[in-house]
Amino acid sequence: MSRHRRHGNGLIGAISAGFFFIVVGFIFLSTPRLVTDIWNFFTDFKTVEIPNMQNIFLPAPESPQMHASVYQAAWQFSLIWGIFQIAVLALRLFFGSSLDKKAQTVSNIIFSLGTCYLINMFLNESTTIRLWFTFWSTILMLLGTTLIIRGAILAAFTERTHKFAP
Repeated sequence: MSRHRRHGNGLIGAISAGFFFIVVGFIFLSTPRLVTDIWNFFTDFKTVEIPNMQNIFLPAPESPQMHASVYQAAWQFSLIWGIFQIAVLALRLFFGSSLDKKAQTVSNIIFSLGTCYLINMFLNESTTIRLWFTFWSTILMLLGTTLIIRGAILAAFTERTHKFAP
């Protein structure tokens, strides 16, 4: 690994860590009562039956519609972090980061902005238990999609060192 690439990866890591704390601080400053709302969110968790799944119980907020401010904060974080990941990808291209790091960053962009979209779509003041579990099901599908995309990027841009004999 070249000195330029190592230096770039360290710089990107430091910038990412610093930006993470700035974003979290910004969200707490811009969302009144967020600490209390987060506490209320977690204390509202009960074991509930998944709709249309007899005898399958998982933890969920008993009143998911009561936590719109927590969902809004998560939406803000996902949006800002997703946009930041685009800047990280530009830095990775500039510093010549490894293909794995670039593919990981593309996956991060897709996951962050996808999560932002799904929060906006499912979690708000009209969220029901059914929508709560639908949200988490779609998050799992998004996670699988990002892993497949990362693998596809790695497969598409990795030089073939093994040739298949007929």
